[in-house]
Amino acid sequence: MSESRVVKGFKVFNPDWTCRGYQFEVGKTFEEDVEPKCCERGFHFCEKASDCFDYYNFNSDNKVAEVVALGNVASDGVKSCTNKIQIVREVPWDELLRIVNEGKDCTGLRNTGNRNTGDCNTGNRNTGDCNTGNRNTGNRNTGDWNTGNCNTGDWNTGDWNTGNCNTGDWNTGDWNTGNCNTGDWNKSSHNTGCFNTEQQKILMFNKPSDWTYNDWLRSDARRLLYQIPKNVVEWVYSENMTDEEKELYPTHETTGGYLKVLDESECAQIWWNSLSDYCKKIIMSIPNFDAEIFKQCTGIDVNK
Repeated sequence: MSESRVVKGFKVFNPDWTCRGYQFEVGKTFEEDVEPKCCERGFHFCEKASDCFDYYNFNSDNKVAEVVALGNVASDGVKSCTNKIQIVREVPWDELLRIVNEGKDCTGLRNTGNRNTGDCNTGNRNTGDCNTGNRNTGNRNTGDWNTGNCNTGDWNTGDWNTGNCNTGDWNTGDWNTGNCNTGDWNKSSHNTGCFNTEQQKILMFNKPSDWTYNDWLRSDARRLLYQIPKNVVEWVYSENMTDEEKELYPTHETTGGYLKVLDESECAQIWWNSLSDYCKKIIMSIPNFDAEIFKQCTGIDVNK
């Protein structure tokens, strides 16, 4: 149930300032004649900036803004939605990184090398965090002379590269200037081949689709699926326990039951069963949706 109150927070948008079919603009106020409900109706936001990235890819192409909810507000914990929202200002990514990260611009602790200004470095002359190589200015590098983050090769200026001579991010091949390439010499992103300048369409449910990987990253379906809980527990009463469970948990005789940790497929199915028809429709609208393949990959039976 929503209530009328003023709440400050943060909201992530696509690179063109769109979100869920709306075109937003900094400095303006937007209103819907609806009763807000998370994942269904209203303008969504989070009170903490870091919580936004439970639902959006942490991608510097996206826009982030400071917002104020001015109407009715509903919340499911970390996520909130409202029927009236003001886009106060854009939050630059350098400011956002300071908001959501720890260890930046610090003279950190637990360094075993020399002249380190980050945290947990075992190499020399590192200004980032958790580096085991030398002369790294990014974070979590195991090679040398990396200015990006999470590189295991040498001389990378991007982030999360396991190959060599990449200037983009998340590349496992060599000489890529785009992002997330597993081949070589690609100038576009998310390619598995070589010498590509355009982003490829991806297979979905084992069939060609009209989506690129970026389309998937920005989709509402992906955002919803990332909310599947893990490590969920439930109390099983003695009368509902199997003989095997009673043998494994003899203390049930005094406690009246035991705490069962559900496996991932059980968690996923329980989550699916609790979704609204509206949210289920979003997921089942993924191109080429196939219920049997979806079950094999997620453990969710959409017909239950």
